[in-house]
Amino acid sequence: MVQSPVMDPARTTPASRPEELDEEHLLQGLRAGEDEAFEALIRVFGGRMLAAARRILGNEEDAQDALQEAFLSAFRKIDTFEGQAKLGTWLHRIAINAALMKLRSRRRRREQDIGELLPNFTGDGHFVEAPARWSESAEGPALRHEVQDVVRAGIDRLPENYRIAILLRDIEELSNEEVAEHLGVTVNAAKIRVHRARMALREALDPVMRTPKP
Repeated sequence: MVQSPVMDPARTTPASRPEELDEEHLLQGLRAGEDEAFEALIRVFGGRMLAAARRILGNEEDAQDALQEAFLSAFRKIDTFEGQAKLGTWLHRIAINAALMKLRSRRRRREQDIGELLPNFTGDGHFVEAPARWSESAEGPALRHEVQDVVRAGIDRLPENYRIAILLRDIEELSNEEVAEHLGVTVNAAKIRVHRARMALREALDPVMRTPKP
């Protein structure tokens, strides 16, 4: 049985699609310790797992380390996999957890106050300036590219707790309950972080997306 597989970056691009995989057959091979099964697992699912780690860590070397840890963890726990979720979903969650553990071990960066990135409100909770109507003509490739750049930059500017919350909820598509579990907070606290992160992103996108005045 493979005890400590060495990850090859070349293997992290799936050679086949997960939907084409016979999961039951693969699981039988994994539990039997077949090298080919472990290689297939890495080949098929490694790309998505690495992409998730990159988004969370923002660093290729750290992302590769997190991917190694994720696969080692998956190999150790494969006998506990009960099939309540798809194998790819299970692995994705393990990769996210490995990346978050790696993130917590790094020195925390100096963070901007989330309040500085949010729109201004009056004392009774209303916008000081009502949000402008956004243009519906965001179909051009140049504008789409600009929007993507602004979103990436906006996410990177967020304080770490808010950045991770919106990545997990809106990019990795986890539920509010899963986000809360990964962050170690209540579901309500997770929802608040995601909401504030979305508001900050909308504020960053506003100059790009607002409808031009006639």
